[in-house]
Amino acid sequence: MTYSYQYPRPAVTTDVLVVARFPRPKLLLIQRGNEPFKGLWALPGGFVDMDEDLPQAALRELKEETGIDSLPIQQFKTYGAVGRDPRHRTISIVYMAVVDQPIEVQGMDDAADAQWFDIDTLPDLAFDHQLIIDEAMLSLSAHRRL
Repeated sequence: MTYSYQYPRPAVTTDVLVVARFPRPKLLLIQRGNEPFKGLWALPGGFVDMDEDLPQAALRELKEETGIDSLPIQQFKTYGAVGRDPRHRTISIVYMAVVDQPIEVQGMDDAADAQWFDIDTLPDLAFDHQLIIDEAMLSLSAHRRL
């Protein structure tokens, strides 16, 4: 049986915040290859497929955009402010991973590039990713994970 609803529904995405602790905290970002925000940097992530669980979607997007093939991730927080994505209403479940040192990455799929950035000198970011990063770094510092 197929159901149809008269009410619009938001899109669901996952993002993955990967921090390397050594020697100084670095953050993994991808450069967006498509609009919106083409050319700006963002957390790896994307839309959840209808047949996948949220952590599976996060790990798939991480692999597709950076080449990282498996990390232990932990759900951090959900972001759903109206207007966070200019295309439509989008809710993102953000996952985090902390690694000892940067892993080799390359921009793939819809990511033009992938690089590690010193946490204190991040480029301009797409969407609300600066807010996500700021809140995640406070959380990691409070839990002494960095």
